[in-house]
Amino acid sequence: MRLTTRTNLAARVLMFCATNPDRTVRTSDIAEYCNSSPNHVAHVVQQLQSKNFIETLRGRSGGLRLARSPKSISIGAVFRLFETGIPFAECFDQTTNTCPLTKSCRLRGFIQRALDAFYHELDMVTLDDLVRGNCGLQELLAMSERLTADCKTGANPDRPLASSA
Repeated sequence: MRLTTRTNLAARVLMFCATNPDRTVRTSDIAEYCNSSPNHVAHVVQQLQSKNFIETLRGRSGGLRLARSPKSISIGAVFRLFETGIPFAECFDQTTNTCPLTKSCRLRGFIQRALDAFYHELDMVTLDDLVRGNCGLQELLAMSERLTADCKTGANPDRPLASSA
């Protein structure tokens, strides 16, 4: 399985905003820090804004920021936003499917169960899980020298959170 570039970039945009919660950031800042083109970032921002993950502000001091708390942003929901328009395999698209095996093939059912499990796991991950206490990410994406207390003291550096299952 391979995620689209837009899904990957959407995660970067959200992590960038969450790492800089006290700022309104510009798409050009995100593009620079996340090694992407401003045009691609703008397309992703538009989709994230349409589903209320981020809010945009126009004008001279405009930019974007999270529209809600990082704890309330499900990574599964973000991935679905960018991945649902692309069928995983030909047989998942009823209108363009030309596979002669579709009626007898059992593989599609197993793939569907695997995809369901994949999204189930991502539904349990929030944006907060990705950024909280992640000192390495903060060093890469923070637009100021401010470090969180955890990063200053060395507590919980880059340690993944325990599974909620």
